[in-house]
Amino acid sequence: MMSMTQASAATRAARRQHDREIVTLAVPAFGALVAEPLFLLADTAIVGHLGTAQLAGLGVASALLTTAVSIFVFLAYATTAGVARRVGAGDPRAAIRQGMDGIWLALLLGAAVVVVVLPGAPALVNLFGASDTAAPFATTYLRISALGIPAMLVVLAATGVLRGLQDTKTPLYVAIAGFVANAALNVGLVYGAGLGIAGSAWGTVIAQCGMAAVYLWVVVRGARRHGASLRPDVAGIRASAQAGAPLLVRTLSLRAILMIATGVAARLGDTDIAAHQIILSLWSLLAFALDAIAIAGQAIIGRYLGAGDAQGAREACRRMVQWGTATGVVLGLLVLISRPVFIPLFTGDPVVQDAALPALMVVALSQPISGIVFVLDGVLMGAGDGPYLAWAMLLTLAIFTPAALLVPAFDGGLTALWGAMTLMMTMRMLTLWLRSRSGRWVVTGATR
Repeated sequence: MMSMTQASAATRAARRQHDREIVTLAVPAFGALVAEPLFLLADTAIVGHLGTAQLAGLGVASALLTTAVSIFVFLAYATTAGVARRVGAGDPRAAIRQGMDGIWLALLLGAAVVVVVLPGAPALVNLFGASDTAAPFATTYLRISALGIPAMLVVLAATGVLRGLQDTKTPLYVAIAGFVANAALNVGLVYGAGLGIAGSAWGTVIAQCGMAAVYLWVVVRGARRHGASLRPDVAGIRASAQAGAPLLVRTLSLRAILMIATGVAARLGDTDIAAHQIILSLWSLLAFALDAIAIAGQAIIGRYLGAGDAQGAREACRRMVQWGTATGVVLGLLVLISRPVFIPLFTGDPVVQDAALPALMVVALSQPISGIVFVLDGVLMGAGDGPYLAWAMLLTLAIFTPAALLVPAFDGGLTALWGAMTLMMTMRMLTLWLRSRSGRWVVTGATR
C-alpha cells in the first residue's frame, strides 16, 4: 500500500500536472478571450468621444449585436467538447470532421441572422427603449455590423475546433491581429474618413472577416493533413445542431438577462445607459478573462472523459475551481485600484462618471463569485452536460427578471441594477456547485 508520504507526493505531482495543463491552455486563451471584448472597448472609447448620444446608441446596438452572435456561442463550446473527446479517444480525423460540421452550421446560421437583423434593426432598437437622440446611431451601427455576423460565427466554430485540439495559441495570434486591425480601422474610418459611428461598425466588420479567413485556412489545412472531408454533411450538421441545442437555451437565457439589464438601464435615461455601457464593457472583459480557465476546462475535461479517465476529470475540476476563485479575487482588487483611471478613458461627462463609479464597485466585489461560475460552467460544458446548464440558467432567469424590473419602480438606479446582476451570478454559482458535487456530469467515452 502507498504510504502517506507517497500519497502526498503523488497528489502534489498530479496538482502540478493539472497546473501545467491549465496554464498551457488558459494563458493563450486569456489573451484571445480578452481581445474579443477589446473590440467593443475600442469601439466604446472611440465612439464615446463623439458624444453621449452616440455612446448611448452604441450601448443599445452592441447589446443587440452581441446577443445576435452570442446566442450561437455553442458553436465554440459544443465543438470544443466534442472535438476534445475524440482527441482523448485517439481519433483526430473524426475530431476535425466534427469541427467542419460546426463550421458549416455556423455559415448557415450566420446567413439566417443577417436576413432577420437587416430589416428589423429599427424595431429592435425601439424595443430597447432607446431615446430619440440615440436611436438613429444605434440603428446605423446595428445594420452595418450585422453584415459581419457570418464571419463572427465562423470564428466561433473554428475557435472551438482548435481548442478541442488543445491549441489555444493560434486563436491568440488571430485575436491579436484582429484587435489591432479593428482599432486602426476604427480610428481611420471614424475620424480620418469622418464616418462617425458608421466607421466604427465598418471597421469591426472588416476585421472580423479577416479573422474568419485566417481560421478557415488553418482548419482546412488540418483537415487535409488528417484526411478529413471538407464537404458539408447533412447528418453531421444536424448532429452538431442537436448537441448545441441545450447550450443554445442556456445562452438565450443568459442573453435575455443581459438584454433585460440593458433595457432597464435605457429606461433610466441616457446618462445611466451610457454608464451602463461602460460598466458592461468592463464586466464582459473580466468575464472573458475568467473564462480563459473555463476554456482550458472544456478542453481538458473533454479529453480526460474521452480517454475514460473519470478521476483525472474530477481532479482537474477541483484544481480549476481553485484557480477561478483566486483569479476572481485578483481581478476584483485590480478593478478597485484602477477605478479612478478606468472610467475617464471612456467618457469626459462628469455626470456619467458619477453614475458609473458605484456600479463599478459592485462589479469589483463580485469577481470571486464570477470566478467560480465561469470555471464550473466550462467544466460542465466540457463534459457535455448541456441539458443541466439549460435548466439551471432558466431558473436563474426566472429569479433575475423580477429583481431587475423592480429597480425602476423603487428608483434604485444603476447601482441597484448591478446588485441584481450580482444576485444572478450568485444563483448561477449555487446551481453549478450543486451539479459539480453530484458527480452526474462524469460520463466517459468518445461521445456522451
